[in-house]
Amino acid sequence: MKKLLTFAILAGCITFTSQLYAQGSPKDTPEQKLHRASLGSQVSQTIAGGANVTITYSSPSLKGRTMGKDIEPMNGKVWRAGANEATIFEVSKDVTVDGQKLPAGKYGLYAIAENNEWTIIINKTWDTWGAFSYKPADDVIRVKAKASKSCLFFERLVYTIDREGKVSLVWGGTQVDFHVR
Repeated sequence: MKKLLTFAILAGCITFTSQLYAQGSPKDTPEQKLHRASLGSQVSQTIAGGANVTITYSSPSLKGRTMGKDIEPMNGKVWRAGANEATIFEVSKDVTVDGQKLPAGKYGLYAIAENNEWTIIINKTWDTWGAFSYKPADDVIRVKAKASKSCLFFERLVYTIDREGKVSLVWGGTQVDFHVR
């Protein structure tokens, strides 16, 4: 009986540790990052006016789950707008985001989904794991954005940026747009 209990505890510890390892950490090596379930991605575009806009993120997959129920973004809660590390939003020149001034630099991109109206947050903190160290006091910009039905279904989270500065977050059947000028 003792051996069975010891074996069960050991098996549970190994399973728990492997699940933690699979989630990754901010100190993962590049090779460890290659084996994450949510792969790293980046989109970059030079928009009208000459500013380069870059979004660096990890792209989670739905895998049969429902956004807001089984997987983030959860309604009313801050989300890192991706997986793993916080999503990075970088601009090479001073720009405006939906009319609000944003100096050139590197920022964390967060979002709060609230049914069909989302809050897009650009925050000073970009070099962090997830949204665990998110502080509203570090917000540089908050803008409201309408969520709409996308014309295609995307299993993985995708960001796009067009030349006019429209930034789109598209995942599942949802699309959220905001504008950088």
